[in-house]
Amino acid sequence: MSRFILMLTHSDRTVADAHAVYQGLRGCRLDCVGFKDIGLPMEDLATLTQAIHDDGRTVMLEVVSSTRETELASIQAAVELGVDYVLGGRHAAEAAALLRGTGIRYFPFAGHTVGHPTRLVGSIDEIVADAQALAAIEGVHGLDLLAYRFDGNVPELTRRVVQAVNIPVIAAGSIDRLERIEAMQAAGAWGFTVGSALFDATFAVDPIAAQVNWILAQEGVEV
Repeated sequence: MSRFILMLTHSDRTVADAHAVYQGLRGCRLDCVGFKDIGLPMEDLATLTQAIHDDGRTVMLEVVSSTRETELASIQAAVELGVDYVLGGRHAAEAAALLRGTGIRYFPFAGHTVGHPTRLVGSIDEIVADAQALAAIEGVHGLDLLAYRFDGNVPELTRRVVQAVNIPVIAAGSIDRLERIEAMQAAGAWGFTVGSALFDATFAVDPIAAQVNWILAQEGVEV
């Protein structure tokens, strides 16, 4: 079983009409809804966070800012927004210190990430070693693995990272077909994100709410 995390994002940016899109999804059997730290001003993200929370759902902010300064600014913004999870980012020790005492769950990127949209580079052994080092940091509750942004054996990478740590692993990025969802489930991912594929109607059903319901109806997918 793996949790479905809906991302109101396309190409690693929160979509401009994220709030309107979310309104069309309120009838779906969702729990986890996320967005990026890039794409909308803070006041719009605050409104979006409040709407998701008002529906009793979990809010996840994924940090994709590419510098230390902007990343840590986004971590502080996450505290101000009152999200439930922060995903992504690479400055784990500093971010964990900023999040300490807030109750926010922190899942930094495992492995070396570059560019925007963000890619995962390095060997499987290097990524596994980094995952283990991150898991040892106080305040790291899980890992954000850009599985299908890796140019290699993605199921093997995910399986090895999951087996190497005792914390949850979210598979994020470019999950755009049922086979990839099933591969992440089989590898033991705690959750998986879907964003751009929904806005591109990759799952062959439209509107977005119909695609979300189709994903949720698949075997082994939970909210």
